[in-house]
Amino acid sequence: MDIKGFQFSAVEAAIKKPGRKDLALIFSEKPALACAVFTTNRVKAAPVLLSESRILSGKAQALLVNSGNANACTGENGMAVAKQTTKLLATELGISDEYVQVSSTGVIGVQMPVERICSSIPELVVGLQSGTLDDIAQAIMTTDTFPKMEARSAVANGTSYTVAGIAKGAGMIMPNMATMLSFVITDAYVEPALLQKTFRLGVDDSFNSITVDGDMSTNDTCLLMANGAANNSIIKSGTPEGDVFSSILRDVLLSLAKQIVRDGEGATKFVEVIVTGAASDEDAKLAAKAIANSSLVKTAFFGQDANWGRIFAAVGYSGAEVDQSRLSLSFDDVLMAENGIFAGDDAEARGTVVLKKKEFTVTVNLGLGNGTAKIYTSDLSHEYVSINADYRT
Repeated sequence: MDIKGFQFSAVEAAIKKPGRKDLALIFSEKPALACAVFTTNRVKAAPVLLSESRILSGKAQALLVNSGNANACTGENGMAVAKQTTKLLATELGISDEYVQVSSTGVIGVQMPVERICSSIPELVVGLQSGTLDDIAQAIMTTDTFPKMEARSAVANGTSYTVAGIAKGAGMIMPNMATMLSFVITDAYVEPALLQKTFRLGVDDSFNSITVDGDMSTNDTCLLMANGAANNSIIKSGTPEGDVFSSILRDVLLSLAKQIVRDGEGATKFVEVIVTGAASDEDAKLAAKAIANSSLVKTAFFGQDANWGRIFAAVGYSGAEVDQSRLSLSFDDVLMAENGIFAGDDAEARGTVVLKKKEFTVTVNLGLGNGTAKIYTSDLSHEYVSINADYRT
């Protein structure tokens, strides 16, 4: 995969289990336009706080990321480590540390092994000559079962460019950013306003529209860097080229988000929850989130139990405006309830067949207006409990 002007490296710094790469670097040969979205959790990890302050410049040239330690709830020392390691990296690269973003994922409350990280940074920089984006995707994994990557290419005024991204995440995932990291890069030359607008809309429709277990992390980060190394004519909003760029960037973000749900800890189902007919889009999202985060609903999905009543109950407590006499619900194309009333035993039998599939859609119509929302979720299995009960052992 050729993303012009970017280099990659990953090494084993003994932060997590032996034999696994856990420290990685994405480097742009020149400062790139950058924008990011971070966790909305009020308990934020040191790398999030540092990166939030640095992204205000709208530029970044390097990303230092580790797995195995979140550097969260580590006090002043945690921030000192984030600054020390990024300063050392900047010196090795010959760039300003203000252009270095930093991200961490792993166990909360454990001090970072700063000596091991610092001693690995020279090797990390040397590795830029031979590393790949796949190396980064592998290095940031924690409970993930597979690396998550996506890429799209297009042509702007006769010049080709690429948008590529990686992500990690399998647990502590819910809308408004959760324990997930995603890093997207492009060599396209893009108008800053278009880049930022498309990125934020794309994140809202992707990473802010998924849930695995309803928990929210201290560390989640989604970063976009665009270095313009493809040397295309600038891509502007309101043009066909701008529309194409927006489409493929949003496709990459959505693909990565869906991969996270499919890799949900212990997940056996991928479920698309659609709410229509709400009084507003905000109400639709409230209802969709309530369904997607309900443990009772998710365990019913795992048990392949067409228990539509649990879904109506979740809608009822969601905070959305609801008239139960207008509610309808379908599993794929099987109408399970209409006007708030069960559609009958035949519907339940057919609905149960739908729930045996690995992927299906739940559609709820509130019958009140034109508001719509879509959330992607998984089921909740015995394996989820096992994974998280043993996470630190």
